[in-house]
Amino acid sequence: MIWFYRLLLPAIWLIYLSYWWFRSRGVKSAVRVEAALPGRLRAVMLWTAVLLMSYPVPPRLLERVLWSQSAYTYWGGVLVTVAGVLFSVWARQHLAGNWSQSVTIKENHELITSGPYRLARHPIYTGILTGFLGTAIVVAELRGVLALLLVTIAFWFKLRLEENWMREEFGEKYAVYSSRVAALIPGVL
Repeated sequence: MIWFYRLLLPAIWLIYLSYWWFRSRGVKSAVRVEAALPGRLRAVMLWTAVLLMSYPVPPRLLERVLWSQSAYTYWGGVLVTVAGVLFSVWARQHLAGNWSQSVTIKENHELITSGPYRLARHPIYTGILTGFLGTAIVVAELRGVLALLLVTIAFWFKLRLEENWMREEFGEKYAVYSSRVAALIPGVL
């Protein structure tokens, strides 16, 4: 039965990534795309975070246990992970053809302000960060917190660029939207 506990989180993330890959088709054509280098740097940060969460890696200092592991922390972390993943899936579904992997302005780009976009301007990032938080709770080691920090930094830089482009594209409409809806954490940030 131990195999179940070891494979549950990787299975959740693999199903999530498979869904993401499947849904990446059929999006609108891009009219403006960010430079390649920032996207590649973010990809390196994200894959480094995935590696940190997945395997104990040198140095051994990263394996330092930060809190005791128990059934409560395991299942609590799994629930937080699933909640985050499902929240980002809901946001991805709501975004539909406007979604892109990199910072992009699409043909006939729409400002989506309904569904999860009523709660956060970047709910996909909110969900993924929540998923990483849940996984870090399960991992219970310094490497999990470092992975969460890397993902947060990567998304923060991407978010800032997206914010600038949305302000340019939608002007006052985006300014009003951003004044009433938090970027990542509803009512906080």
